[in-house]
Amino acid sequence: MSTTVQQILDHKGSGTISVTPEATVMDALELMAKHDVGGVLVLKDGRLVGIFTERDYARKVAIKGLSSRDATIGELMTTNVSTITPDCSTDEVMNIMTQHRFRHLPVLKDDRLCGIVTIGDVVKAVIAEHEATIHQLSSYIAGDITA
Repeated sequence: MSTTVQQILDHKGSGTISVTPEATVMDALELMAKHDVGGVLVLKDGRLVGIFTERDYARKVAIKGLSSRDATIGELMTTNVSTITPDCSTDEVMNIMTQHRFRHLPVLKDDRLCGIVTIGDVVKAVIAEHEATIHQLSSYIAGDITA
């Protein structure tokens, strides 16, 4: 059975790192470094309006020669944010991440932010699923479980 996004959030917590569209790129980078994350959610009046990631920085700031101190997140954030719901399975999340090359997916329920799931979270969940299956099969083979 596949783990759900809600189970991932229950294990890791639902806390998120966010900035406003008015924040500077430098503000976001400092926050990302402080929390050792690769992206921040962009919230306005408590609602998700975008995401800013290391990829956005590399492609929209550094390459274009913009100043991290002057450019705002609102100018450079990704606004067409794909989201998932807490009832999505790890299989569904992996498909979305692979198809669109995302590393971060915000989790929304009824337009309310519940957390964020990263590629690392999904990998950990899949490994845990596989370890549980291996343990079950090992127990069965050893005769600990009857058919």
